[in-house]
Amino acid sequence: MTTPLKVACIGEAMIELAFEGATPRVSFAGDTLNTAIYLRRSLKAAHSVSFFSVVGNDVFSQRMLDFISDHGILTTNISKHPNLLPGLYAIDTAPDGERSFLYWRENSAARTLFEAGFSALEGFDVIYFSAITLAILPKVVRDGFMDWLASCGKTIVFDSNYRPKLWPDTATAQSSVEAAWRLADIGLPSVDDEMALFSDESEQDVIARLTQWGLNFGALKRGSRGPRSIATESVQQPVYQKAHSVVDTTAAGDSFNGAFLGSYFQNSNIAKALVDGHNCSLKVIAHKGAITPTR
Repeated sequence: MTTPLKVACIGEAMIELAFEGATPRVSFAGDTLNTAIYLRRSLKAAHSVSFFSVVGNDVFSQRMLDFISDHGILTTNISKHPNLLPGLYAIDTAPDGERSFLYWRENSAARTLFEAGFSALEGFDVIYFSAITLAILPKVVRDGFMDWLASCGKTIVFDSNYRPKLWPDTATAQSSVEAAWRLADIGLPSVDDEMALFSDESEQDVIARLTQWGLNFGALKRGSRGPRSIATESVQQPVYQKAHSVVDTTAAGDSFNGAFLGSYFQNSNIAKALVDGHNCSLKVIAHKGAITPTR
């Protein structure tokens, strides 16, 4: 790709508490922010990645903005709410690296995103969001966003991160996620999330359903087995490296998304993008927290 690409990643940035013994380590993360950071690392400098969200007018929000900016993400489209604060979550990691979360996000500033409309998205080439993005938006804003996407003419990328507690009921989640899949040009689903939300019995059922809904390109994330191509053309399944160390699986899928997209946007080679995304996720799960050090 020779023309500089402008990517908008939309969602909620949160304060992250990761405990090591009794001492918490404070950082910042969020599914679409994590993807934005790994996408930025995967792209050449000519391309740009912007994050769309709302934070507070407090010291932690400013530290969050500094953190995002330090990772090369443009923060022009992150607004400050005068009264609300960012959401917060704590990670508990089991000995095998699997993690569980506690969230304090019900009244986060990010839930006021797009109250002024969607015109700020017009100048971007790629729109990236997730089901978490949709879940935190009030219904009227969510519906307006989906209407805007339907006629925007941009490349739409979607990841169906399914978090049941964020939705009022399963039916609302199903209808919202289905609508997003029907609009998506590039899909980055996780097999576990899709099976949990839509009761598919196998990964082949997941791919068949998504294909029926018009998704013809992307990658189905399958954990340790590595991703599977979703494409109309035949793609030989790559041989993936195995994880040598699993410390913390936080952001495994988000980092895959960023590296996959960065690779594909610049090389137009889905097999290479699958491998690049998988290799990035292996590095992330060998590290505590969502964001690995740059060195």
